[in-house]
Amino acid sequence: MRSTRPSCARSRGRRRLLAATGLVAALALTGTACDSGDDKAADASAATGSETSGSDKIEIPADIADRLKEHGIDVDDWKDGEWKNWDKDKWLTEAQDFVNPVIEGLWKPERMRSAEDPSKTISTKDAAAEQGVSDPAPAPVRATPEKTPYHENAAPVGKVFFDSPQGSMVCSGTVVKDPRNPGRSNLVWTAGHCVHAGGGGGWYRNIAFVPAYNDLGKTEAQLGDATQQEVAPYGQYWADWASTSDEWIAGGSESGGEGAPYDYAVLHVKPESGSKSLEETVGNALDVDFSTPAAADAGAMGAWGYPAAQPYDGLIMHKCVDQPGRLSLGQGLPTMYRIGCTMTGGSSGGGWFHVVGGKTVLVSNTSIGPTDSTWLAGPQLGEGAEAIYDNMSEQYGAK
Repeated sequence: MRSTRPSCARSRGRRRLLAATGLVAALALTGTACDSGDDKAADASAATGSETSGSDKIEIPADIADRLKEHGIDVDDWKDGEWKNWDKDKWLTEAQDFVNPVIEGLWKPERMRSAEDPSKTISTKDAAAEQGVSDPAPAPVRATPEKTPYHENAAPVGKVFFDSPQGSMVCSGTVVKDPRNPGRSNLVWTAGHCVHAGGGGGWYRNIAFVPAYNDLGKTEAQLGDATQQEVAPYGQYWADWASTSDEWIAGGSESGGEGAPYDYAVLHVKPESGSKSLEETVGNALDVDFSTPAAADAGAMGAWGYPAAQPYDGLIMHKCVDQPGRLSLGQGLPTMYRIGCTMTGGSSGGGWFHVVGGKTVLVSNTSIGPTDSTWLAGPQLGEGAEAIYDNMSEQYGAK
């Protein structure tokens, strides 16, 4: 049927391509091109210092230790393997229960490569059930690899690693600005289902963010004996706090569920060693747009991430750019954005960007997609998302 589209549709497609090109170019400007190579190497070395120096020992903050003790968990036992206990009474669920003490050396390069995607898929039939308030499904947009090195072309993008009852998992994330700590942000935007299992589950564990993962885009064979610095050039940033929506905690499910339109989260992270903030280390962070622009008026949106499910392997950063449409999962639920994209699980949590006034800003994140991997949907970030973001900045930004 695509071959029978009228000429006006082809013209609209050409305008979309031009808009997409502008978005890609704008995002490329977020790299650290102003830094010298020596500066980058120094930053990377400082960020990974705990891997090479026995003098840099991770201290467990007293408040984390106290919260674990409240639930009958000893910090030493936790680090020695108690975190693998996913019994219901040990799987902390409530918003205030998040704990994530650093386990030094846990995320080795091989363990990162073996992490699986927490794919959230819905069937095409389910997605079409509310077509009265949804736009037609978009044509697939083939995901394209990002240019390397990633720190020059998509500096704020990285991977989020975590442990779940099913094993080690991986998502994508984006460094975002901290309004109360300009130039020194330690905030990462991702999806709610990358930090919390939703209804019936609890907080995931050992959550860490790795900016510019596999910076040079090496293949699995090339990474066979890779060093920690090759895989994580700017080190690992462990989450010392995470926030997601009450709606995701209550209603999120394997297929997204009623929590999907609220499937967003913010992490506050700290480096394993050194005092530089995440924003200073990677060279940039993005503003977040909470204005919920209408899909028809938003212009092109681009999704960036590390797809890990077949036919991808999670090692290479990819992107899709398309004009968004609307997706509704039910009456009374907020409308989500939807774009054509062939990225699979692992890209979850990756930022969606658009250009406002010549500046690239984060407007959504990857949440769900269909089983045939032809499109992605992400939540509109309104007042609820802004409240979580603002509270994270106020309560934890300066820590």
